Amino acid sequence: MSTPTPVLVATDLDRTLIYSRAAMTGDQFDSRDLMCVEYYEGAPLSYVTTDAAQQLRTLTAEAEVVPTTTRTPEQFRRIDLPGGPWRYAIASNGGSILEDGRLDPHWRTSVDRAVREGGVSLDEITTELRSRISEEWVSKFRIADDLFCYLVVDVGTQPAGFLDDWNDWCSSRGWNASQQGRKIYTMPNSVCKSRAVAEVHRRLRDRGVLAHDAPVFAAGDGALDAEMLKAADAAIRPRHGELELMDWRHPTVSVTAAAGVAAGEEILAWFARTARLPVAS
Repeated sequence: MSTPTPVLVATDLDRTLIYSRAAMTGDQFDSRDLMCVEYYEGAPLSYVTTDAAQQLRTLTAEAEVVPTTTRTPEQFRRIDLPGGPWRYAIASNGGSILEDGRLDPHWRTSVDRAVREGGVSLDEITTELRSRISEEWVSKFRIADDLFCYLVVDVGTQPAGFLDDWNDWCSSRGWNASQQGRKIYTMPNSVCKSRAVAEVHRRLRDRGVLAHDAPVFAAGDGALDAEMLKAADAAIRPRHGELELMDWRHPTVSVTAAAGVAAGEEILAWFARTARLPVAS
């Protein structure tokens, strides 16, 4: 019988471990040694540094790494992340759990039930949202995984106060709204990364894959990651993104010194150091 893994690492992907060219800072795209990990419609889209790629492979060999993303399962499957394939991955902000690449229908059924019981329907949300927006500042309106919706907006022409007003309307109806760059997400409160991470942690402990006292370490950059970061035994966020703009702090959450793609390397080194695991050379 193999020795149980000592730690679970739950990490957000976009702007935490992987970066588009636009998400990099300064001359990082030209000055860093990069590896493309995602192509979309034939064009390169997301990158990690080659150092981060090696760090992630080393981390995966020693810890139970669970990619944890707001991307839908289809969008997640576009990424060829070093260290895979993954025993578990979490998509749709916790609405979907993938086990060995396959969607878990039982988890999704429980999530759908919680959404129904926790607030108004997605149809009611989208109807109200459409009445509040215009093509003058919204370029895309998307429904993701039949669970939540998001807008792609022109931040420069986005009406002042829109996000606060919309979040206020949602908050009394079991939903929340947050903004990540050009995307505004509207999410049921019951669809949450931290709940899915807790479920994966429980399953892995019950199966003897994780040690019974295995801690959870986490990383993420957006407001949708905050609950996951707080729920973890220790966590880290990059010095950029939505949480940085909010100046969001928590006693168990560290902040990187670097921003942009360099923060990805720092986050992976932090995971290894905090878990007392080997560090990639």
